[in-house]
Amino acid sequence: MSGDLHCHTRLTDGSMGIEDIIALAKNRGVDTIAITDRDCQAGTIRARIIGERNGIRVIPGVELSAVDDGRVVSILCYMPDFSDRLERLCHRNATATKRAAQKMMIRASKRFPITADVIKRCASGSTNLFVPHIMHALMECGATTGLYTELYEELFTPESENNIIELPDYASVWEVLADIRDAGGISVLAHPAAYKNADELLDKLVEAGINGIEVWHPTADKAATDKLYAYGKKHKLLMVGGSEFRGMYNREALTIGSYSTPKTQLTEFLGYKAKIKRQQKRAEAEEAAKQEAEEAAKAEAEKEEGKE
Repeated sequence: MSGDLHCHTRLTDGSMGIEDIIALAKNRGVDTIAITDRDCQAGTIRARIIGERNGIRVIPGVELSAVDDGRVVSILCYMPDFSDRLERLCHRNATATKRAAQKMMIRASKRFPITADVIKRCASGSTNLFVPHIMHALMECGATTGLYTELYEELFTPESENNIIELPDYASVWEVLADIRDAGGISVLAHPAAYKNADELLDKLVEAGINGIEVWHPTADKAATDKLYAYGKKHKLLMVGGSEFRGMYNREALTIGSYSTPKTQLTEFLGYKAKIKRQQKRAEAEEAAKQEAEEAAKAEAEKEEGKE
């Protein structure tokens, strides 16, 4: 049993459709995947249906954008009981993404021979505009020969003096975690190894009640993976893995299942919600028994006082 719990489709910043992703997973022998489009749950139901037809378990998920201290942080949400409660957040974040992308699109078009129409055509099938679509348009117009070349570094890295980055007005990580809890979902910090001062961020999120971390991911080398694994064990967090597959928009050559959740951790992940519900029922039963015992003791004390 293997599970790639981080896959993006054409609905957001991936290049492949749901059917193709599921077919690829089947071809790769990956029997469990999670569709985690960015701030978009539109493909969840369809993916699950197509997955069932092909013998692939598709876990409902979404990658929610957030900000923390002026940087973008991604929180994965899995298996929400009330996915509709995340729609307000998804709409807010998607709107923020679109506004920021439009500003970057205008800046790019002033410096290179591309138009908004070309960029929008490159984003055909997506619910929004993302950086890979702008880079795709620059390739189409001959400004660069690849998505992640020196031009990408010039335009989309904060350290570059010539960057055209516009930081979207996303919700805070605290708001995102609160909305995931309200929706009855599992919260996981995506690719912790990619963040500066990751230890500080992890400590804050653990204190805020995050459920897990993404340990196995393209951004984590062996040393980083080992460190994250030790952190997850210490803090009793769920640990997941995924390729963050985006098709031709991948940052490196990889495919579904190149990074995945090991069997032990996948089993724990799949049983997590049932485990939490059992713990809640046990706690409620213990609390009820405690109250009953206290009431019985009080009644006995009052009875003894009456005899006196």
